[in-house]
Amino acid sequence: MQNERQPLYIQIQTYFKTLIGSGKLSENDKIPSEKELMEQFDVSRITVANALAEMAKEGWIYRIPGRGSFVNQGVQSLIDQQKLEASRPEESLTVVSETSFFSRRKMIGFIIPSMEDFFAIRLVQGINKVLANSEYYPLILYTYNSIEREKEGIAELVQKGAAGLIIFPSDAENYNEEILTLKVRRYPFVLVDRYFPGVETNYVCSNGFLGAQLAVDHLWELGHRDIAICSDSPLPTFTVEDRIAGYMDALKKKGAMINPALLLTEFHVDYSNLEEDDHALYRYVKNRMATAFITLNGKLGLHIASIAKRLNLRVPEDISILTFDDPSPGFEEFNYFTHIAQSEEDMGIQAAQILINQIEAPAKSAVLYNKKVLQPQLVVRQTTGLKPQMM
Repeated sequence: MQNERQPLYIQIQTYFKTLIGSGKLSENDKIPSEKELMEQFDVSRITVANALAEMAKEGWIYRIPGRGSFVNQGVQSLIDQQKLEASRPEESLTVVSETSFFSRRKMIGFIIPSMEDFFAIRLVQGINKVLANSEYYPLILYTYNSIEREKEGIAELVQKGAAGLIIFPSDAENYNEEILTLKVRRYPFVLVDRYFPGVETNYVCSNGFLGAQLAVDHLWELGHRDIAICSDSPLPTFTVEDRIAGYMDALKKKGAMINPALLLTEFHVDYSNLEEDDHALYRYVKNRMATAFITLNGKLGLHIASIAKRLNLRVPEDISILTFDDPSPGFEEFNYFTHIAQSEEDMGIQAAQILINQIEAPAKSAVLYNKKVLQPQLVVRQTTGLKPQMM
């Protein structure tokens, strides 16, 4: 990699585009698997998936589910285009870019805790689908799940002249008053993934209550009765509360007693130290307190799967794991986890559309709030199975 300051996924793209352009990779030649690329470049699966997804979108490669990635037919036209662009004077390209992209378009701020999982990536992809051919462009700001950073980010983007904001709120017990200030000022904004009960705003989210019911119903049909539901943050957010309520309602409808020991919501997971043998969750899995786990995000599902592996527990033969959101990139060879799909790309699309309508028709939007609750779907893969005969 020649330019270490470039994002890693761009470096991977550049590496393969160079191989293709030099003829070392020809049409229909197979690209190494994602696992091989992770080892070759010492990067995460998300980084590799981003690089391959972007190359497929640009037409450099094509994918065959279950077989992998291959150099696209007719790739020579992309090579010729790349050579043509490289031959143009740098000054001319810079002027064109600044004039066409920044001077004529308006900025929309997107505030999000982080971009650490595929849920966030698919959400951004949905937003970009709407904004790509509009007069708006997105500027992403990370809060790292800090209310203070969220407040500062809102103030900064408003000061920079953002036409509107899409906000993925941080986990917190209380409302961010800066968001309430936006509402009072009638500043265009849309919340995604969650809403504030009792506060009228535009929002797009998934029905977490129903999602938890779907999860419990699926595991119950497989014979599981000791079903734990897990969150990696002890904060009682509205999203967590909705899903816990759906979980409890599903069990009550089946005549089951609610076991407080199966509500694993009072701990924090440090993902920078994933081998904590003294962590409460590790001990819980080790002691086989549950036969099945519902995790409120994909990252936590991956963590529990790694704990099971360290304990020589098989998934799903010994324990089943069902996650909210798909922790995989969505390619066939990595579609492993049974999950509750929340249509995050559609969530991003609808949020961007609502915001643009709010910006362009403020009088109508001030009177009528647009509230979209998407219906979740159960996607059955390989991490859930029949209850084990013996614990």
